[in-house]
Amino acid sequence: MHLSDRVKIESVQTLSEDWYVLRKTTFLFQRRDGSWQRQARETYDRGNGAVILMYDAARRTVILVRQFRFPAFVNGADDLLIEAPAGLLDQVSPAERIRAEAEEETGYRIHDVVPIFEAYMSPGSVTEKLYFFVGRYAPSDRVSDGGGKADEGEDIEVLELGIDVAMSMIVSGEIRDGKTIMLLQYAALHIFGA
Repeated sequence: MHLSDRVKIESVQTLSEDWYVLRKTTFLFQRRDGSWQRQARETYDRGNGAVILMYDAARRTVILVRQFRFPAFVNGADDLLIEAPAGLLDQVSPAERIRAEAEEETGYRIHDVVPIFEAYMSPGSVTEKLYFFVGRYAPSDRVSDGGGKADEGEDIEVLELGIDVAMSMIVSGEIRDGKTIMLLQYAALHIFGA
C-alpha cells in the first residue's frame, strides 16, 4: 500500500500568501491498525532549495557566509547567523541554482558541484526539501566581492575558515544553522578525514 492510499484530503484553506504560502489542511489518515483519524495541519510552502559547502582540500578551508535572519532573531539569536550559501530553486535545477547562489553570495564561481544528499529540514511544518552539495574552490575562482543582492535585503559577509575552526564553532555555538552543521560534519568525515 502506498502512503497516498492512507491520506484523504478533505479541505485546504490558504491562511497567508504574503512571503510564501501558509495552508491549513484537514485530512483523514489511516493508522497502522486500519482505523481512520481526522487530522488538521498547517504547512508552510516556500519551495525547495539548495545548499553548498565550498571547500579547498589542500588548504583545509571552507567558505561560509554571515547574515541576518529575522526568524532566528525573534527566537533569541542575538547575532548574525553563519551559514553555508543556500537559496530557493526558483524553477531551475538544484545544481544550476546553487552555482548561481554561491557566486551571488560569496563571489566565487564554482565549477565542480557534487550532489551528496537531500533532506527535509523541518518536515513537521515546512514543505521544503533541500538539495545538499559540496564543491571545490580556489582563491583564483573569486570573480566578485559577493555579498548577495541588496534589493532582496541581503547584506552578506563572506568568511573563509579552516575546517578545524569551523568545527569548533559548532561546539561553541557560533554556528547554529542545521544545514551548515550537516555539511561541515559531512566534510569532516568524507573530505578532510578529521
